Amino acid sequence: MSSTILIVDDEPAGLHTLESILDGQGYQIVMAQSGPEALEKTRQLLPDVILLDVMMPGMDGFEVCRTIRNDPLLAEIPILMLTALDDRKSLLNGLESGADDYITKPYDRYELRARLLGITRLNRYRKLLNERANLEQAHEKLLSAYDATIEGWSHAMDLRDKETEGHTLRVTKLSEQLGTIMGVETEDLVYMRRGALLHDIGKLGVPDSILLKPAKLTDEEWTIMRQHPQYAYDMIQPIEYLRPALDIPLCHHEKWDGSGYPRGLKGEEIPLVARIFAVVDVWDALISDRPYRPAWDKEKALTYIKEQSGKHFDPYVVENFLKMRELES
Repeated sequence: MSSTILIVDDEPAGLHTLESILDGQGYQIVMAQSGPEALEKTRQLLPDVILLDVMMPGMDGFEVCRTIRNDPLLAEIPILMLTALDDRKSLLNGLESGADDYITKPYDRYELRARLLGITRLNRYRKLLNERANLEQAHEKLLSAYDATIEGWSHAMDLRDKETEGHTLRVTKLSEQLGTIMGVETEDLVYMRRGALLHDIGKLGVPDSILLKPAKLTDEEWTIMRQHPQYAYDMIQPIEYLRPALDIPLCHHEKWDGSGYPRGLKGEEIPLVARIFAVVDVWDALISDRPYRPAWDKEKALTYIKEQSGKHFDPYVVENFLKMRELES
């Protein structure tokens, strides 16, 4: 993409001289013959560089330069000041008014081309850096919006079942803590958090008559309930940025000894984050009131977790969970 050069000179001969020097250099040339016209075209076009004559009637080049530098939308545009004045005072005035470079008439065409090439190259790099920074900032905002949406979904699921309200945020926090202790990489912790927040999203496909039933479920009802990890997979898999977070929603009911569901995975066939989540999920469920039983005290719950090591749970995860509990005590 070619750079746009705005040439500002009140004399047509000066404009045409610069146009001839820059002809064939790949620039898009725009001209202005007064200070006000220069400001108008600068605001309209946002040129890549301005070649600005100093001696113009009315608004001279110094004033044009100062006006541009005082406008936040225009202030970063490079300005190469052109003049027949070669005294030290004029040079200082040009630099103080905000010019990036200064060259006197008559122009050496090779010197002018070289200086302009340097300025346009630096300006192009600056724009690329700004675009990259803006892109990264937009990406961060988008991810924040996604995560806020996920938290909204998880809160909506908790509200559906008043008996488990707050469960999702508690197990998400515990999973992150245990994952950190066990050396889960930072990027994987992000996916782990999202997966934990969405671990029960598949229950949206389970009828309220089953999900909220205060008594034990029948075999037929359990068959339906056990489909919720697959429902979660079906809901999340089409969403590209959530696919890396699928391990927990799909696998958190798998068991170390292979007796879990939905796929009967065994041992390290089960993703690590799902093995971690399984422990904290059961822990939080045991120490919370449920429609079919009151909360267990923590000692009884810990005894159960220990008993299920090597059966329901990965023994190494249980070992680290117990250490975490000791540190919290």
